[in-house]
Amino acid sequence: MASPILGPVIALVLWSLVMWLWLYATRIPAMQRAKIALDPSLTAADLASRLPPNVRWKADNYNHLMEQPTIFYAAALAAAVAGVGGDPINVGLAWGYVGLRVVHSLVQATANIIMLRFAIFMIASIVLAVLAVRTAMVVF
Repeated sequence: MASPILGPVIALVLWSLVMWLWLYATRIPAMQRAKIALDPSLTAADLASRLPPNVRWKADNYNHLMEQPTIFYAAALAAAVAGVGGDPINVGLAWGYVGLRVVHSLVQATANIIMLRFAIFMIASIVLAVLAVRTAMVVF
């Protein structure tokens, strides 16, 4: 039987794929409307400057999902390997982190209210830190 902490791991992987789809579902039509050619000499900054902010927000969020969540994946997988992936507190922390990251994505991809995003990010970071420390206490 799989460790319960793997549920939130896969949930965040799937959410990242949802954001990837949303990114391209908005970016490709926006590029077509702006008549942006697929020019290899364009830098990411050049491309971003030609797209509306609400289109860029999805890409920004997708990039964010490739950053801090890597720590979550490592901590959750370490908890599973160390035998504490079924601990109800760890599983709750993992689901809490995933839920907060989904909310963060929705805020960033729609309204992009920076202070709200920051608050959600900070709470998620604290939840992640607690999960990492709890796992480290078992590993070390």
